[in-house]
Amino acid sequence: MTDFEEVLEQFEPMISACIRKLSIYKNHELYRQAGRIALWKAWVKFDVEKGDFAAYAYRSIYGGMLDELKREKRQEEHADLVEDEKLAFLLEQSLVTSIEHEDLELAIDSLHSNERELLIWIFVEGISLQQAATRVGITIPGIKKRRERMLTKLRERLEK
Repeated sequence: MTDFEEVLEQFEPMISACIRKLSIYKNHELYRQAGRIALWKAWVKFDVEKGDFAAYAYRSIYGGMLDELKREKRQEEHADLVEDEKLAFLLEQSLVTSIEHEDLELAIDSLHSNERELLIWIFVEGISLQQAATRVGITIPGIKKRRERMLTKLRERLEK
């Protein structure tokens, strides 16, 4: 193991296995790169006297991908907060003039009753996504997807 390119070629299937084991279904190249970086760090730090490199490499790759998943989740949550702020701003601006208010009212009226209910829960009552998911009886990603579709519908109708 003197050349990292040889090590990378040898452990590339392990990187793919970690991606499958973590059930990563998007951004494969991002996670593959995170796995390669973790493998390189493991290769640099490895001490022959402490054991087998393969096991150390596996834990490093797996941990590197988990770290990337956590980083992406934090970034996604931040993006969700920005979306909430955008809708709050949109709601405030629509109240300024009656024309905009009527447009928003028409857009909200065009939503299904369950979408309007979700809109009220999240943006009027201010409940968390966890609480909304519990009320509806679905997962948090499911509630996020519903909220995303609802916001998209509102945007499309307000842009017309």
